[in-house]
Amino acid sequence: MGLTLDLGERVELVSMDPHCQDITVALYRQDGGHQPEYLVHSYSRLEGVGERVEFVAGALVTLAGAERVDGRLRFSCGAAHQAGAKRGFLEACKLPSTAALEPKPLRALDKRSGRNIAVASLGAGVYQVTGDGPEEDKSKRVEAIAAGFRKLAEMSPVEGSADRAAFPCGQTHDALVGLLLVRTLNLRAVLREEEAAASRGQLVAPSQQK
Repeated sequence: MGLTLDLGERVELVSMDPHCQDITVALYRQDGGHQPEYLVHSYSRLEGVGERVEFVAGALVTLAGAERVDGRLRFSCGAAHQAGAKRGFLEACKLPSTAALEPKPLRALDKRSGRNIAVASLGAGVYQVTGDGPEEDKSKRVEAIAAGFRKLAEMSPVEGSADRAAFPCGQTHDALVGLLLVRTLNLRAVLREEEAAASRGQLVAPSQQK
């Protein structure tokens, strides 16, 4: 007999994990406690699934800056940051379970402009994007990247500063910003990836999995 669980709201799914026998693994949001929490889960009972789920959850801690409490994941500020959790989950699932994990730097090469792009915390959840190189077209590219952060991390605009974005919670999230930096450099590709993910299959009970 198939088994289903009340896991909360599913916010993201990887229908075939190439690093663990093509299992289906998903991220769920639970709002039953005092703040939003997330759970990584797979219905599959194949060998190695527990270790894979554990790796993905641990990667969310390292790469997205989440914390683990009683087997659940949450952000210490108390906010949901669902967009960030979702993208952190997708990035974690791209990695083999043997991968070494460390937070991403707040600096990256922007191949489109040939500039080194850096993001710096200004406090109170505000981050500023800067770039090196010639002044020509620099501000336009920097502002586009800042807009990418507002899109991908559900950050807010900062009045009078198009090169800045702010977390509504007012807290610093360096790991999450570092994780998303490379993604903001190619925003169109990210949005296409999300559209493809949205069209994939649904999570099914173990009786229907391989």
